[in-house]
Amino acid sequence: MSSASSLFQEMAKQLGAGLSLLPDKPEETPDTTLRALWHAAAQAPVSVRQACALSLPELDSAGAERLQGLIAQRVAGIPLAHLTGRQQFMGMEMLAGREALIPRKETELLGHGALQVLQSLTAGRDEVLVVDVCTGSGNLALALAFHDLKARVFAADISAEAVMLGQRNARYLGLEDRVEFRSGDLLAPFDEPRFHGNVDLLVCNPPYISSKKVDTMAGEIIGHEPRLAFDGGPLGIRIVERLVREAPRFLRRGGTLAFEVGLGQGPALLKRLAKNTGYSGLRSIADEAGEVRVILAAV
Repeated sequence: MSSASSLFQEMAKQLGAGLSLLPDKPEETPDTTLRALWHAAAQAPVSVRQACALSLPELDSAGAERLQGLIAQRVAGIPLAHLTGRQQFMGMEMLAGREALIPRKETELLGHGALQVLQSLTAGRDEVLVVDVCTGSGNLALALAFHDLKARVFAADISAEAVMLGQRNARYLGLEDRVEFRSGDLLAPFDEPRFHGNVDLLVCNPPYISSKKVDTMAGEIIGHEPRLAFDGGPLGIRIVERLVREAPRFLRRGGTLAFEVGLGQGPALLKRLAKNTGYSGLRSIADEAGEVRVILAAV
């Protein structure tokens, strides 16, 4: 048995015995976590998904010591993406950090739904205007630009730290010329004639957890990721209500608002939107369990 294989088995036992896994990151298992930490210890950090596609590099004694330290930190509850500094989203390797929400696999439902809308618009046009609010690390904004060259994307977040992470991701992915980041509250950064009635696609992954529930979330989440990214007010829909109310002013006729919703929120929000005369078409996307997680509303 090779030294790398022997060390991996030894570390896997250690990690499996102490690791607590959360359902919001299904790609993380004891095995995949160890692979990601292994690459980080070799000073070649990659996302957990990417680590699964690569061979394990050899570790020298200093690397093995770094791996022990990383395992200890992960067992203590520090998010894997913070230890590696990487997270994959819709096929993109992105930078991750404490500044913003770690992109979740569930948000790829919104990303793919929005991309489908975007590609239907770009089929007959040279450029399509996209706005992403509550952008966080910029994962949605950058994914849309990455997958559709005709998308001209603007993104904003109320957190200046999140905006800076988004800008770093844009540079990291070579998309800084096509994705512009702004700081401000929801749609306020775009309150100018250029955007009024001209936005083709408006996307948002808003905070949608009720304030009381945020306080009961796992320490790995609330202790390391910004509360701003989760807290949606007393009922969890404070930001969603504002978004639905303000979006029609920015969307062009035929434009679409696409946003993520929390578990259990979809049916009621769809009923409310159906009564809103500002929207003429509704569509939803459910997860594997049949729960509505994405709403797309056309104007």
